Amino acid sequence: MTPLDLHLVRDTLLAALREDIGSGDVTSRATVPDDARATGRYTTKQQLVVAGLPVVGELLRLADPGLEFRVSAQEGASVEQGSVLALVQGRARSILAAERVTLNLLQRMCGIATETREYVDRVRGTAARVVDTRKTAPGLRILDKYAVRCGGGMNHRVGLFDGVLIKNNHLEFHASIRQAIEAASRAVGHLLKIEVEVRDPEQVREAIDAGADLILLDNFTSQQTQRAVAICGGRVPLESSGGITLDNIREFAQAGVNYISVGALTHSVRAADIHLRVTPD
Repeated sequence: MTPLDLHLVRDTLLAALREDIGSGDVTSRATVPDDARATGRYTTKQQLVVAGLPVVGELLRLADPGLEFRVSAQEGASVEQGSVLALVQGRARSILAAERVTLNLLQRMCGIATETREYVDRVRGTAARVVDTRKTAPGLRILDKYAVRCGGGMNHRVGLFDGVLIKNNHLEFHASIRQAIEAASRAVGHLLKIEVEVRDPEQVREAIDAGADLILLDNFTSQQTQRAVAICGGRVPLESSGGITLDNIREFAQAGVNYISVGALTHSVRAADIHLRVTPD
């Protein structure tokens, strides 16, 4: 699993802390002595897949470099209800000030990783890989996609800049799939792969003949997918997308596609149930 580069998300984390803390935590200032010290334990109230502990550690460091943070679980590990994921010790006011932001991101990321693992488990034993989409929360894409990796999924392109995906709206500006692929090939050169979205199995043949590097089967039924796989004959990797659920993903995997993209991994996140129990030292 590719580790998370915290430098890429530092501005996002600082913005999240500023949004919540603002000019200061007035409740803790009013009720907690300035010199009070405490221990906080991040504890899960459900079974989950761990993702986001490095983010929690960085948030705590940004909130107060004097806080001590220790992890008790590995990223990508499945843990049982009641497990302590990490521990923080230090100035009580600092722990309380960072509590909500650290929990919000940890709960979201563990939720994504846990959901991803469910999808990955459903296709186990097939050649298909579960991949994410760009349907992420604005500003949190790097974190969302890292959480997918923690769950055993793969990342699709990060943004519009690192891969060509010719979709139906792009095809509206061209007379054919071939014309669109040839235009993209001239514009981006040979270092970027070109994927094209097709609407029916017969367009698979056209996309292969036009030189597509990958083909996205948009909202195909499992029967149409089987037909597309037969037409392709392994010449080009195929990706299923649209209408994929936990109930039907294995049908598409068994049809023989290489990748299955699932927007629900990140656009419909179920936050994991985690709490921070803080006790005075």
